Amino acid sequence: MHTDQLKPNIIVRGPIFPEPVQIITSIPMGDSVKLIGKGLKSLKVYEPILNAEQLVKLDATPEKEPFDGDAAKFRLGVEALRLGLAYEYDPYFSLSIARVDPLPHQLEAVYDYFLKLPRIRFLLADDPGAGKTIMAGLLIKELKIRGLVKRILIVTPANLSFQWQREMKDKFREQFEVIKGDVLRANYGSNPWQDRNQVITSISWVSRIEDEQRGPI
Repeated sequence: MHTDQLKPNIIVRGPIFPEPVQIITSIPMGDSVKLIGKGLKSLKVYEPILNAEQLVKLDATPEKEPFDGDAAKFRLGVEALRLGLAYEYDPYFSLSIARVDPLPHQLEAVYDYFLKLPRIRFLLADDPGAGKTIMAGLLIKELKIRGLVKRILIVTPANLSFQWQREMKDKFREQFEVIKGDVLRANYGSNPWQDRNQVITSISWVSRIEDEQRGPI
């Protein structure tokens, strides 16, 4: 780059700096130039005196951004930003990315009670067939979108483990792995509880094996 490109707010990169630097001002000094800039990551102020050879090694952002970027990547970036903020404007955002048609009482439980608690800690004890799986799936999606949960353990009756796994995948696009004895034996020497963030296991299996009682904690 040349000295005439050293204008305020231009961002420069190169081996001279450990991070991108935004120019505050530049001061000519004979055949050299003193650059005063601020690191974008550390906010540290840099004041090097650079000669022509050092300036050539720097790359600068154009004064006017060109419109020649990858349109597909731009769309993905905008969509990611939209999804990250959507829940702030759409109180039922999970419904738009889930394959369910919930009933009014399910929406009421999740959005009028669970998510409004300052500390989400509750017991959902509804009648069989009332859609507790759908309520749990909606809650999981909303908490993940908000960045409030990362690791999830679902403990179910033994005969329902694979049903929960199937419904979480089909209805909410959430991949859970069922962990039981054969999984632990196949992964001898490793800890599947720590290696996986979304796990389903059965209450009957966990309750009768002492080692597994301590596993998910």
